[in-house]
Amino acid sequence: MNEATETPRPYESYVYAYPHKTAYRPLPDPAPSLAALWRDEPKDALSLYAHIPFCEVRCGFCNLFTRIGAPDELTTRYLDALDRQATAVREALGDSAPVRFATAAFGGGTPTFLTADELERLCDIAEKRMGAELRAVPLSVETSPSTATADRLAVLADRGATRLSIGVQSFVEAEARAAVRPQRRADVEAALARIRDTGVPVLNIDLIYGIEGQTEESWTHSLDAALAWAPEELYLYPLYVRPLTGLGRLSPNADREWDEQRLRLYRHGRDHLLARGYAQVSMRMFRRTDAPPQGADDYACQTDGMIGLGCGARSYTSSLHHSFDYAVDMREIRSIVDAYTETEDFTRARVGRWVDADEARRRHLLQSLLQARGMATAGYVERFGTSPFADFPAELRRFEALGWLDPTAGSGLLRLSPEGLAHSDALGPALFSPGVRAAMAAYEPK
Repeated sequence: MNEATETPRPYESYVYAYPHKTAYRPLPDPAPSLAALWRDEPKDALSLYAHIPFCEVRCGFCNLFTRIGAPDELTTRYLDALDRQATAVREALGDSAPVRFATAAFGGGTPTFLTADELERLCDIAEKRMGAELRAVPLSVETSPSTATADRLAVLADRGATRLSIGVQSFVEAEARAAVRPQRRADVEAALARIRDTGVPVLNIDLIYGIEGQTEESWTHSLDAALAWAPEELYLYPLYVRPLTGLGRLSPNADREWDEQRLRLYRHGRDHLLARGYAQVSMRMFRRTDAPPQGADDYACQTDGMIGLGCGARSYTSSLHHSFDYAVDMREIRSIVDAYTETEDFTRARVGRWVDADEARRRHLLQSLLQARGMATAGYVERFGTSPFADFPAELRRFEALGWLDPTAGSGLLRLSPEGLAHSDALGPALFSPGVRAAMAAYEPK
């Protein structure tokens, strides 16, 4: 078997954005001003993301930019900085062209780590500083079993949340402990009941497969426990063991046997949900077929801009993706959060990566192809003036040889086969450019 047709390992990297933040670097002085970056950008269908980098506990698998706890009124100082940043960003967007947000999300960390009053303030920043009409656009908020309290959820429901996403990971307490996520099943069920009581139209439950000791039977138990709540969405995540995380320090090496376990559990979970009225949206995402529409019809992550507020959020224009410094180690994260709260000048992009025409093509193809619906080639040609088959001939031939492309999709559509979707975490990284690969490889984890 040659390299082109040898099946790569299925769990190389979860590609939720491209380029990854480990490819970002400090931007040289003078750092580009936000006003200059946004001057000629379309701003009528933006996405707003507010990052809250606090959790009550850090799960063993987590490599998100988050810290445990918030001593000495840190949340107040963080929201003060978020307010300053929002004011500076909205001023940079200007008023020479319409500025409108088509979608909004609060993530983290755990946004509901904030108190009910602090959540009110977060919504005020989004609305009064940025001009986002939270009750008029899809608003997604992440929560956890221990922070999904009635008072916090009431604020979110009142301010327009249309989707609440709760990380359960496993309904089996022994598996939760194995993932270094201590929680009681009764507390999880109580939190789900409170979420349903809000009347927010979309409930999403996150589950993880590949936990040590997890079997097909126990995985089915968690799936059925989640299905008992008839969630509009379910995300099924493969467990990753990453450097500097709790599990990474305990068991740093993945192997083929674990790959096979995760693939087996993925396929079982996928088929279980498809047989129970869910449609597959991506490798991870499943939506109940009778669920209300969720997401903005006029926002596309491949083409439209993102405004990220908070020290773990990324922003992107057509030419530059930028954020703040990135870390996984808790001490480094605490230092970055503290520096963010002390920042007065948010008018410039300090850390990021420029996106040239080749990277824009890669990003468009990658983010489109990883969706189950696939990518219409006409839209790609209209945007770039070239064909994806001409731009990425070797990659697409390889995907076809591996059986990852759907041969029934038709000539106008590039779509993954079921096996291609199963290998999304190998396919995505295969589209990374040499430059991005080199930058990610040179990044020193901290």
